[in-house]
Amino acid sequence: MSDLKISWIGLGKLGLPMAARIAATGRAVVGFDTDAGRAEAAASRQIQVKAEAREALDGAGLVFTSLPDDAVLESAMRVLAPSLAPGAIVVETSTVSAAASARAGEFVAAAGAAYLRAPVSGNPVLAERGELTVLASGPRAAFDAALPAMAAYSRVQRYLGEAEQARFAKLAINLMIAVSAGMMGEALAFARKGGVDFGDMLDLLADSAVGSPMVKYKAPPLKAGDYSSTFSCKQMAKDLDLLLDTARAASVPAPLAAQLRQTYSALIATGEGETDFIATVPFAARLAGL
Repeated sequence: MSDLKISWIGLGKLGLPMAARIAATGRAVVGFDTDAGRAEAAASRQIQVKAEAREALDGAGLVFTSLPDDAVLESAMRVLAPSLAPGAIVVETSTVSAAASARAGEFVAAAGAAYLRAPVSGNPVLAERGELTVLASGPRAAFDAALPAMAAYSRVQRYLGEAEQARFAKLAINLMIAVSAGMMGEALAFARKGGVDFGDMLDLLADSAVGSPMVKYKAPPLKAGDYSSTFSCKQMAKDLDLLLDTARAASVPAPLAAQLRQTYSALIATGEGETDFIATVPFAARLAGL
């Protein structure tokens, strides 16, 4: 299936490096983005950029999408699905709700194409390195066909089932990240109040039983006071909203998600919306009078 023509719709912070990783393997990638700057950046990375999304879809057997939210996904699928080639596979990589994903899938199915939910866990740095984790659900045959292309930008590709399992898995991971960020803020503020050096406590956390990859990854920028965004507070708030809505519909209590959503509301309200999600650390310090 390596001869399938590849189209990529949405060349943003994650979409561009993911598409570029595929192009770097020698496969032709035709792309589209509504933002002229992103389209120009894509053209400089071996991606054939088209002026219209429908042009990018022409004859594509694998259509990747990387879109910002539920509304854009549904709108895009409604408009673009009729232009899909017969038997095409849509590989949808966005972080969206299970409900919106299912509605998007209906548009794709009506066009006679296959719909693979394939959100990724990671950030733009990991995308550039080809080290994302793909969480996939949908037709197994679609997963198998898309696997060589997905492997270009990921180190793990996990097939989870036939329906919306990938959406639940992605939001569950992001909940753990949000809660971890909140815990780090409280733990570090508590230790500082007791006279423990900030850097020493970060080292202790990283080397302890709670030293997850996220804790280890965030320790160096926290020591340097670097809060430039790999995933912003606004983005985390959006994902927590998706999780809370989905949890409510599925009758799953999510009190920790609700609490962390309020923390991110406060961060956004105080001008930290575009700051990295680990801004929970200085936020907790301020609340503690540090």
